[in-house]
Amino acid sequence: MTRGKPLTIILRFVLPIFLGNVFQQFYNMIDMIIVGKFVGADALAGVGSTGTIMFLVIGLSIGMTVGFSVLTSQKYGAGDEEATRETVANGIILSLLVALFMTTFSLIIMKRLLHLMNTPPEIYPHAYSYITTICKGIVATIFYNLFSSYLRAIGNSKVPLYFLIFSSGLNIGLDLVFIVILGRGTLGAAEATILSQGLSALLCLLYILRYVPTLRPHRTQWKLYKGHSRGQLAIGLPMSLQYGITASGAIVMQSAINLFGPTAVAAFSAASKTQMLLTQGLVSLGQGMASYAGQNYGSGDFDRVEQGTRDAMKIVIVYSIVAGAIAILGFKPMLALFFSSDIPMKDIYSWAWIYMLECESGFFFLGALFVYRNTMQGCGYGVHAMTMGIIELFARSGAAALAIILTFYPLACGADACAWFTGGVFGYIMYRYVMKKIRSTDR
Repeated sequence: MTRGKPLTIILRFVLPIFLGNVFQQFYNMIDMIIVGKFVGADALAGVGSTGTIMFLVIGLSIGMTVGFSVLTSQKYGAGDEEATRETVANGIILSLLVALFMTTFSLIIMKRLLHLMNTPPEIYPHAYSYITTICKGIVATIFYNLFSSYLRAIGNSKVPLYFLIFSSGLNIGLDLVFIVILGRGTLGAAEATILSQGLSALLCLLYILRYVPTLRPHRTQWKLYKGHSRGQLAIGLPMSLQYGITASGAIVMQSAINLFGPTAVAAFSAASKTQMLLTQGLVSLGQGMASYAGQNYGSGDFDRVEQGTRDAMKIVIVYSIVAGAIAILGFKPMLALFFSSDIPMKDIYSWAWIYMLECESGFFFLGALFVYRNTMQGCGYGVHAMTMGIIELFARSGAAALAIILTFYPLACGADACAWFTGGVFGYIMYRYVMKKIRSTDR
């Protein structure tokens, strides 16, 4: 990624990541669709109400593992194969420790967290069985994202996509078996997700062992390195905490939505999943920029980092317009996928439309947030990037808290757009500061 036109390279690199993220979204989305069709609206609301917790759990995992791979990307960009292998071994050991901690901690706090989120009693059993099963399988999520991130760190974003497409199809099949045939409800949906993600992780590992010697540590390299641990944690912890901060605001937002009852929760859940699917291009662009910036920062080409960032923002503009048009024109048919034919859709549409319209207005700022944040992280400035998450937290939580006080649904829905706007604007300011700092240090 250190040669050629940045715009072309970024597009080619990000496209497989985008397709992979879309299929990864299908995991929870398919769970919700099949649960909504075959179990009922309350079960759909139960699964949907845990979406922010899943975002917290998966976000912490992605942030940590992508952060670990940034150092791998930098070492690879610098042409240091031995150090590249050392960072791989170090990251795997650290990830095992992270998985153990996150599984234990999430299971301990889950009951209390669901109660604090004002989860309606009608949907609580569905929510609890689903999210606790997901938490028990955190290790599968962590290692799929870790191995995928390592492959992307050396410029290979296609192979993780192929394995993810396969396992997404498997997830659909297992959902149908566990939910429709075996009648395991929301528990079966979570079991299907974990088994499918575990297979993705295994396939990525086998591919690395067989075809990517650069990412295959030698026997003597399987240990923790003080320097690499410091470097990986310095990037991974801020990235992970950043997701955690963002998710904390989303949990407050979900708490506000839960006050309006199961129908509002079900409508919001379906609309938010649709929104998340539509914005995966922006998420993917951010992930791609972490690898792009990491390699070019590692090679010392700071002009190329800035050129790539400008080109990425051009992509954001076009993508935001297209995604916004799809959100408006495809709203009703996309939402109808989540509900069985006996559910009256008029009320569902009225609750969901408010959220979708407010989100669509903030797509550009969300894209800016991802591009600037991940570029800074790729250059090793994770703490600076984390401040964007803090800004998001205050904006989202502030809007949601005010909505709880006023019991005002449109304000609760607008919490996301408010966070994206403030995060995007602040992200640009912080990005300019970081690039100026990088150049002054180089001189």
